[in-house]
Amino acid sequence: MTRIAFIGLGNMGGGMAANQAKAGREVMAFDLSAAALDRAAAAGCSTAGSVAEAVRTADAVVTMLPAGPHVRQVYAEHILPHAPKTALLVDSSTIDVESARAVAAQAKAAGFRFADAPVSGGTAAADAGTLAFMVGCDEADFAAVEGVIAPMSRVTLRAGDHGAGQAAKICNNMVLGISMIGVCEAFALAEKLGLDGERFFDIASRSSGQCWSLTSYCPWPGPVPTAPSNRDYEGGFSTAMMLKDLKLAQEAAAKSGAATPLGSTAEGLYALFDRLGGGSKDFSAILEMLRGKAPQTN
Repeated sequence: MTRIAFIGLGNMGGGMAANQAKAGREVMAFDLSAAALDRAAAAGCSTAGSVAEAVRTADAVVTMLPAGPHVRQVYAEHILPHAPKTALLVDSSTIDVESARAVAAQAKAAGFRFADAPVSGGTAAADAGTLAFMVGCDEADFAAVEGVIAPMSRVTLRAGDHGAGQAAKICNNMVLGISMIGVCEAFALAEKLGLDGERFFDIASRSSGQCWSLTSYCPWPGPVPTAPSNRDYEGGFSTAMMLKDLKLAQEAAAKSGAATPLGSTAEGLYALFDRLGGGSKDFSAILEMLRGKAPQTN
């Protein structure tokens, strides 16, 4: 049986670890939250009292942590000193490219195989095991990485060498954040012009305005039953997480000299929505701000 150490059981990691257990793998899970550990145990995972304990006999280690500094610290202080050298290390956190490359270099220097493999799809896909993974790793390691990821994945794509997975993720989510604002602005304008929202969806979804943010994740309640807009924008991919990814994209743009004016504008709009209280809502709830409505928080 494949032994998986899973570190980080938050909104995304909890569902991901559960799908590893569902696939019949022996999952040793760790998180600082006792409640998260209880949920992992109920999903069929074993729980550890520390990262070191979780990784000690692992065939593969999967991490899902909040930010670059957490990833750097957990790998340097807890994983690299205690995991078997044969373990494949896979970090699915969304972090800055520089941190991903630094951790990869440390891991390789210590004799480990390492991949940065951030995900797209939100909490629903994490729970369903249908995430898209963007992988940065040595080409020779990709098949093994794909095998570790399989119970959590709908599609796994190699973006390139170490750090390329993170680069792909922040660029992809910049597209997503920008396109969602465009779709929301169009619905807000349609409403002001007296055009029914569902009628506008029917037209735009069959015209040149068609895009994923419209037809798969529609911010207007009704046309796409699975979209968070039909659940008062609960669940899905939070505004706070979208803002984090847009900030990473802007930091990368500043360091590389890339021009991203729409990305910068999108970051500013999501930051405003977050300050108004929309941080916990799905990012498509920015439609409510554009309609002049305050976020309805619980």
